[in-house]
Amino acid sequence: MNSFKVLLSLIILFFLLVTLQVNDILSWEGVLIWGLIITAGIYSYYLFLIEKGRKDKGNLEKIILEKMPVGIVAIDLNSDISWYNNKFKEIIGRKGFFAGRLNQYLPNLQFKKNTRFQEIVTQQIALKDKIYQVNVLPLNDALRLIFLRDITEHTIYIQKNQVTKPVIGIIQIDNYTEVLEGVEEETKPLLYAEIDKLISDWAMERDAFIRKFADNKYLLFLTEESLKQGEENKFEVLDKMRTLDFGKIPVTISMGFGIQDESLIELGRLAHLSLELALGRGGDQVVVKSPEKVWFYGGKTQALEKRTKVKARVIAHSLRDMILDATNVIIMGHECSDFDSLGSSLGLASAIKQLGKIPYILIDQRNEPFDKLIEVCGKDKFAGTFIRPADIRRIETDGSLLIVVDTHKPSMVIEPSLLKTVQRIAVIDHHRRSEEFINNANLVYVETYASSASELVTELIQYFGDQLEIDSWAATALLAGITVDTKYFVFQTGVRTFEAASYLRRIGADPVLVQKLLRDDFDKVTKKAIIVENSQIIKGHIALGYYPEPVDDAQVLAAQGADSLLNINGITASFVLCPLLDGGVTISARSTGETNVQALMEKLGGGGHLTVAAVQLKGTDIYSALETLLKLIDENY
Repeated sequence: MNSFKVLLSLIILFFLLVTLQVNDILSWEGVLIWGLIITAGIYSYYLFLIEKGRKDKGNLEKIILEKMPVGIVAIDLNSDISWYNNKFKEIIGRKGFFAGRLNQYLPNLQFKKNTRFQEIVTQQIALKDKIYQVNVLPLNDALRLIFLRDITEHTIYIQKNQVTKPVIGIIQIDNYTEVLEGVEEETKPLLYAEIDKLISDWAMERDAFIRKFADNKYLLFLTEESLKQGEENKFEVLDKMRTLDFGKIPVTISMGFGIQDESLIELGRLAHLSLELALGRGGDQVVVKSPEKVWFYGGKTQALEKRTKVKARVIAHSLRDMILDATNVIIMGHECSDFDSLGSSLGLASAIKQLGKIPYILIDQRNEPFDKLIEVCGKDKFAGTFIRPADIRRIETDGSLLIVVDTHKPSMVIEPSLLKTVQRIAVIDHHRRSEEFINNANLVYVETYASSASELVTELIQYFGDQLEIDSWAATALLAGITVDTKYFVFQTGVRTFEAASYLRRIGADPVLVQKLLRDDFDKVTKKAIIVENSQIIKGHIALGYYPEPVDDAQVLAAQGADSLLNINGITASFVLCPLLDGGVTISARSTGETNVQALMEKLGGGGHLTVAAVQLKGTDIYSALETLLKLIDENY
């Protein structure tokens, strides 16, 4: 019964009662009494029907949710399961009631860092021979809905039809000029021929069309099926290229491929981006890029140190002009800043002051290197330079320049909102480039051969002006940054590293002060001893340790623990896990160079260098993280 029918019934009742009164069957008092009684009855019946409709609707909604062919589960901000439908139970193979955290049942599902379970890294997951598309819907501030849709048949159909889809690839010889410099003139034709033959043979084996369009570049057209053959063989052409014996420097190549798009123009763009990504990660590797995903292969060698400093000079002049045009300069490193991030920031800040501009260095709320710096050097040297994220709103960002140091990932910076509010951005980093990148940067200086961001900054400030000379305490901070990232000038150390250190020493850097900055207190030494005690040797050459309790300096502790384990005789790679205070686990990885720890950390959502890498896992505990890491090590080493 709707509102119209109720109104119509009341009108009819009114006319009926009036008729009875006119015919003297009822008095006016009787008409009033009976009218009220019948009206109340009709209205009560109307309310009854409404309530019944609500219950029926609620039951219908419940039935729909339970019968939907899509798995649905609700989680809170701790990833604890609050509700699920029958399809979700069927997907994970559970009967009856169950509870716990989502990662217990979907271990392959990874959420993006610092998104409060609102964004996921893995759009598709495999469970029991089936593939599911995963989507997240934030219900409110406290609950998230996770949807799992079976796309197995669709995926198989796509895979069958993609084998003949076109692929565009670009191959580049990474160190063409450097290799030729070390080869005798009469030997160069032989080198050209050997390189061409290796690349052409690899292409012909895959029925690919290849054309050389520059001295060190090749263009390829092939199918996805042919490319898959290369993937299955781990692109062995990279290893064969390094075996060419024509001098002291091995020949390395990088390959970029664009796949899974109908447009040839878009495939070409993807191939070009893939090659840039491969070169930005140090070369000697293959990058395959679709519109939605990136795959990495190779990357077994260190990036070759560049002898010429022409690029450093050009970047320095551009950065200097950007600084002079800015009203002020904000310098920001990565979360949980280390001495490299802090040192490169201080070096830039000192140079910016010399150029007559106001620098601000953004630091975390808790920052152990900063506290150590204040303790050793005193507060007066840094008055007004350091700011916390809460202080950003008092700084006028219109006309500001933002310089990001020691990272290129938006998710890793201290205050990601600055990347949107500041119009001009410069990036200075030494880590291998990942898929995630600050794409709106106006100036990018990413050099993977460098030992540290501090080394890059030291070179840049030498080209800011002949009369410019940074303060001695800033030089000391830069030297500390280089010292930390090279593990006291042992790893990732080239000629330019020592030249940078020599320049810093010449302008007043104090090695004794550096040693004081890098000393550990007794508590830190004790914690590292616990990590060593909780360590095991895997496969005879990999050390794996962990600290059992959450600590406020988890990233630093894990990094130092991994360094300690790498000093053990016979160990070529080390991994240390440490729980975070706000949940999750941080993993630090180290290598002597024989093992690519960066590739492993990337599979978990992290990154770094071939010998130094790390990752932070959210929504997991130390034992689940250990199990995941052990499985990856077993699969890859």
